[in-house]
Amino acid sequence: MATIREVADKAGVSVATVSRAINNSGYVGKEAKSKIMRAIKELDYKPNEVARSLYQKTSKMIGLLLPDIANPFFPLIAKGVEDVAQEKGYMVLLGNVEGDSYREQKYIDFFSQYNISGVLSASSESQSFNNGIPIVFLDRVKDRESFFVTVDHFKGGQLAAKTILKSHPRKILLMVGPRHVDVAVDRLQGAESILSESQMDYVLFETGTYQADEAEKTAVKLLDNFDDVDSIIANNDIFALAIIKEALKRGIKVPGDIQIIGYDNTPFSSFMNPQLTTVAQPGYEIGYEASNILFKIIDKETVHQSILLEPYVIERESLRKVGK
Repeated sequence: MATIREVADKAGVSVATVSRAINNSGYVGKEAKSKIMRAIKELDYKPNEVARSLYQKTSKMIGLLLPDIANPFFPLIAKGVEDVAQEKGYMVLLGNVEGDSYREQKYIDFFSQYNISGVLSASSESQSFNNGIPIVFLDRVKDRESFFVTVDHFKGGQLAAKTILKSHPRKILLMVGPRHVDVAVDRLQGAESILSESQMDYVLFETGTYQADEAEKTAVKLLDNFDDVDSIIANNDIFALAIIKEALKRGIKVPGDIQIIGYDNTPFSSFMNPQLTTVAQPGYEIGYEASNILFKIIDKETVHQSILLEPYVIERESLRKVGK
């Protein structure tokens, strides 16, 4: 790989002149700049982005904080983010937080150290950066005064409850995600607004996490302790799929004995047999729209503060057919 020294030697100028030309940080004569650009092309020189970011106090990099990269919903968000970043000529630095506030702070410190231009965060912990780096929240939003793109999760909870009620449940188990995460509370309130109105018998099952590595243990605990329910509103697709897997292993028929609806519409939700009925939230669009907002902030353009996307139901095979 060519170095800045080799570019300078080939162009017949100093390293400082090459640096000024690359960073647009001072005067460089037209002839000298032409020689430098020709040398860069011939040597296929790639500037050191980290060094340049330290010099300019900014960079062509943005940070993305995700709560759990093992959950296939979040790579959908990441793809939306990266597609916009690529269009803008930026690279994306990924931080997989896994619900750990210390781990998240390490990523935040790293991002700040390398002068990233902005941050996109789907974590429920991070709020701001001390040095004024712009931040846009994806999906999980605590502060409604911040910039964010999310889904109407209250409506999503309502859709889940309405959909399962159509399939003649006898007793419903409503899974509740971690209550410190705003989307979990919104979904819970949405579902309960429908279930309470219907006077249907239901119980709550607190999970305290959305982490994929807890899904199988949670499924075992649920089926061990709630053998009288015949309908489950899961808090995400990963947990729903784990419950289906565990139920089938125990000889419990799905949807005959237990029916279930998920949430997210992850790519794997249609791979299970039976395929999972789920409330879909548009992960790719969340990432894409949030990334657009962030770059408008970076470019100092006028930008709308928030976008609320609509969830919708995808009906497959894990609920009993109406009339049966």
